[in-house]
Amino acid sequence: MSDSTDQGVGTDRAALLNQLRIDRSEPPSSGHGKWWATGIAVIIIAASAAWYLMRPTGIPITTAVAQAVTSGAPGASAGPSLLDASGYIVARRRATVSSKVTGKVVKVMLEEGQRVEAGQIIALLDDSNWRAALSQSKAQLEQAEANVASAQTAYDDAKPIFERAEKQKVAAVISAQSFDESRAQYNVAHNNLLIAQRGVEAARAGVEVAQRSLEDTVIRAPFAGIVTEKAAQPGEMVSPVSAGGGFTRTGIGTIVDMESLEVEVDVSENFINRVRPQQPVTIKLNAYPDWDIPGSVIAMIPTADRAKATVKVRIAIGQKDPRIIPEMGARVAFLSDNQAAAAGAEKSPVPGVVIPAEAIVTSGTANIVFVVHGSTVERRAVRLGGKTNAGQIISAGLEPGNSVALGDLSKLSDGTRVRIEKQ
Repeated sequence: MSDSTDQGVGTDRAALLNQLRIDRSEPPSSGHGKWWATGIAVIIIAASAAWYLMRPTGIPITTAVAQAVTSGAPGASAGPSLLDASGYIVARRRATVSSKVTGKVVKVMLEEGQRVEAGQIIALLDDSNWRAALSQSKAQLEQAEANVASAQTAYDDAKPIFERAEKQKVAAVISAQSFDESRAQYNVAHNNLLIAQRGVEAARAGVEVAQRSLEDTVIRAPFAGIVTEKAAQPGEMVSPVSAGGGFTRTGIGTIVDMESLEVEVDVSENFINRVRPQQPVTIKLNAYPDWDIPGSVIAMIPTADRAKATVKVRIAIGQKDPRIIPEMGARVAFLSDNQAAAAGAEKSPVPGVVIPAEAIVTSGTANIVFVVHGSTVERRAVRLGGKTNAGQIISAGLEPGNSVALGDLSKLSDGTRVRIEKQ
């Protein structure tokens, strides 16, 4: 009995083990997933290799092409100037406009930067007192005219009496005393008429004075120009003379005639012999250093500054421009006649090229540019000329058509590989 039971248990264990055993006789499952994974890996590796081989190399830069300079271009002068001096833009016609009478400001019709024309009304003063004075003067004139009429009547009455008495005296009809009385009355009437006539003239002059004082309450611009300062406001007092209290204005505003602008420079007395009237010059404003303005010498002020050992020279500005304003700093280069002729000659090629100023770096005392050759650059020393609106003139070291590098030039050296990016 026990043998049969043990045999049954063994059979059940064997069946369970058979269920867990892998049947190697079955065909293998499909390998498509494995192939897909392998293909993706290969693609990724190939793309990475292609990117590595084809990736852009070199320092990124942009380029500029050197352009030929012409003799008529600003800054392409025939040589160095005879003398350089500094000074300021000044206006020959500049006025602080005030009133001719003392009065209270009623209205101000100007602002800084405004253009005014000659004769334009810029302010009004309180005219009530002056209108009253004018009315009084007119009344006095009427009274004087009435006095003339009365004196004229008295004269007209005394004249025939005197003439008749004069005839009677000749005929010995009247006494000398009667004649003298008649003559005295005539002379008094004549003198009274003359005095009355002079009184009318004085009254008319008084009316004219009052009328002009009334007109002086209307303040007008003396010439055309630009308002640079507004000094008074409505309600303030203005006077042609300074007030001791300090509460009275002496002016309404300041007007500058922009057509009268010129440059005043101080020239060392050691070099004043290089300056002459009508000498051509080139003016550079500190605010616009790349702008060459033609000009000429007006005059040398015939006195020297003992403290500075300089002589003041007036310079005419040959080109009017709204950018030129009073008190700007300026530098003046005095030229010879040959330089002026070269600057005004017809444009023609001259040695030198112009490039952007940012293409130049300074290394010690040398000025360096990097000339682009394909994917590399060449470090090259150049000689600088003047400046123009187009850029920096290179008088030696470059030729027209050379391509120079722009960008972070501190990363470049001779032979550096570069990558040219689009402008």
